[in-house]
Amino acid sequence: MTELITCDKKGAVALLTLNRPEKLNALNYATNDCLLSLLDAIETDPSIRAIILTGAGERAFSAGGDIHEFTESVKAGIDEAVRDFCNRGQTMTARLEAFSKPIIAAVNGIAFGGGCEITEAVHLAIASERAVFAKPEINIGIPPTFGGTQRLPRLAGRKRALELLLTGDTFSPQRAYEMGLVNKVVPHNELIAAAFDLAERIIRHSPLAASRIITAVTRGINTTIDEGLLIEREQFARMAATKDVHEGLSAWIARRTPGYVGA
Repeated sequence: MTELITCDKKGAVALLTLNRPEKLNALNYATNDCLLSLLDAIETDPSIRAIILTGAGERAFSAGGDIHEFTESVKAGIDEAVRDFCNRGQTMTARLEAFSKPIIAAVNGIAFGGGCEITEAVHLAIASERAVFAKPEINIGIPPTFGGTQRLPRLAGRKRALELLLTGDTFSPQRAYEMGLVNKVVPHNELIAAAFDLAERIIRHSPLAASRIITAVTRGINTTIDEGLLIEREQFARMAATKDVHEGLSAWIARRTPGYVGA
């Protein structure tokens, strides 16, 4: 049986590839569950410091949820559809958003629906110049269900997000960059190299500090500034007594490269 998601490790970076190219890497239930299982395993593996997530084939990052499978859940009833599709998808994107290690989406082609919502949820994203994005759920009579009505307005602003959500129109990687959905647009043949370069620039630093930064931003972004500053102080306090802090300070004073141990 073909792996739904392949995992290839290069140094301290894991490359996860959605592997249903014949279905434009659509997110069926099994693929969603497989991604969650891989994240669980990676989170407890200290040898992996960052993740790059991309799609197999030349056409798609992910075309979104598997509509044929979703249709069967809808036929089974409201409770089944919410449980099987909405709850599962929201659990997956929330897990990506709050994951303790940096996740970089390398968007290599079509990123529609759930594929766009993955891009919204992960910490960083780089898009190929061939990428194309859309929020097309309205075309089948539903709102986005993996968090798209909530994360896209926070990234792009209310009116720009509503235009895309209400029309279902496709949009370019350049527009995705301008809206803050992706960090960079690169030539297609440079996409994975650019993602690895970004990962390497991150993992040279303390993995504990990276995790604390992700937690502070994820938890704080939807709070008041005072609540967010409290979260920031809490994350600093968790770092202050670690070996990595003392190593970072000692290395800076000695003008040498720090050797972080993640403790």
